[in-house]
Amino acid sequence: MTKLIDGRAIADKVYIDLRREVAELKAKGVTPGLAVILVGDNPASRAYVRSKDRMCRELGLHSMKLELPASTTQIDLLARVEELNRDSSIHGILVQSPPPAHIDEAAIVRALAPHKDVDGFHPENVARLVLEDPSGFVPCTPLGVQRLLLETGVEISGAHVVVLGRSMIVGKPLALLLMQKNKNGNATVTVVHSRSGNLAQTTRSADIVIAAIGRAEFLRADHIREGAVVVDVGINRVHDRLSERGYRLVGDVAFEEVSKKTSAITPVPGGVGPMTIAMLMANTVKAAKQSL
Repeated sequence: MTKLIDGRAIADKVYIDLRREVAELKAKGVTPGLAVILVGDNPASRAYVRSKDRMCRELGLHSMKLELPASTTQIDLLARVEELNRDSSIHGILVQSPPPAHIDEAAIVRALAPHKDVDGFHPENVARLVLEDPSGFVPCTPLGVQRLLLETGVEISGAHVVVLGRSMIVGKPLALLLMQKNKNGNATVTVVHSRSGNLAQTTRSADIVIAAIGRAEFLRADHIREGAVVVDVGINRVHDRLSERGYRLVGDVAFEEVSKKTSAITPVPGGVGPMTIAMLMANTVKAAKQSL
C-alpha cells in the first residue's frame, strides 16, 4: 500500500514549532522580518508572493512586500536591496525568481547580505553548505524535501538517493544536503539529468528518487523499482480542456502509474510546495535568532 506524503500536514507541524520560536524572539524584543521583492507582473510569481506574505502574517512575522514595475532597472533594484540590507527590522530578503530578462539575477543574489539570504543562493551560503557549516542558509526546497523524508520516517542514512535534476535551486544543494555527515544525511547520492546515459537503469537502483527536472510527467513506472520512495519537486501546467482554467497542474512524475510501485510518494500539488514556504519561514526565524 503506497503512503501519500502529505506536505501540508508536515508544514503545519513546522509552523507549530515556529510559532513558539517567534513568541520567544518577541519576548526578547525581536520580531522576525521578511522582505520579498517582486519585479514585474508574472501571475505565478504574484500568487507565490501572496502566499508567503499571508504565512508571515499568520505566524506573527513582520512582512514587507515590494512590488516593482517590470521597467525597474538593475541599478534601482540593487539600491532597493541595499536599503533592505541596512534595515535592522528585516532579517530575510528574497527577490522573487524569475525577474524580467534585463535583470542580472546572479548579480542581485550576490548583492544580498549573506546573513539575510534566506533563499540560500548567495555564494557564501553555498560554500557553507559544501563545508557543512550549519550557520549558513540552505535553499528552501531542498530543506523541505529533507524534512518530508525525515517526518515520514524514510531512512536517509545509508540509502541510495537518485536526484533527477542539477539546478542550483534544487538538484545540487539537495545532493550536498543529503550527503552530509550527520544523522539527517549520510546518503549515497547520484545526480542524473536529461543528458545522462542509462538514466532509467540508474533511477531503478535507487531507494529514494527525487524528481526535479522541470518536465511534466517525465518519470515513468519503468524508471523506479518496486518499493522505492519518490519525491516529486516539479510543478507544471499542462493543457486540459475539461478544466475551468484550461490547464491542470502535474509534477515531474507520472503519478498514476508510478504510485502503484512506490512505498511512499508526494502528490502535486500538496507535497513539496507547502514545505518550500515552511522552510522559508524557518530560515527567516533562524536569521532573526542569529541577529541577537
